Amino acid sequence: MLVVLALAHLMVQQGEAVNCGQVNSNLAPCVTYLTTGGVPPEACCKGVENIKAITQTTADRQQACECFKAAGNRFPNVKEDAATTLPGKCGIASNIPISKSINCQNIN
Repeated sequence: MLVVLALAHLMVQQGEAVNCGQVNSNLAPCVTYLTTGGVPPEACCKGVENIKAITQTTADRQQACECFKAAGNRFPNVKEDAATTLPGKCGIASNIPISKSINCQNIN
């Protein structure tokens, strides 16, 4: 019985969808870069890398995109060019655009 419960717990953890709390906490070190530009700090790039790692499915990438969009709209000082170039400035190939105006349903 204990083994069955442990396996069920693991399956639930692996099947959990990405949520905005995860995305926001990973992007928190990026706020200064996103509002002022320049060079993103190492902690910011680690957050972008973490987001890439937890968004393995199309649904996860679309959800992360919606979280990026919502966060960007809460902070009017976010520079769109800083947001869209963030993954590249961190040297991370990401297929999730960081933008306030993207249609997240078009993300694969």
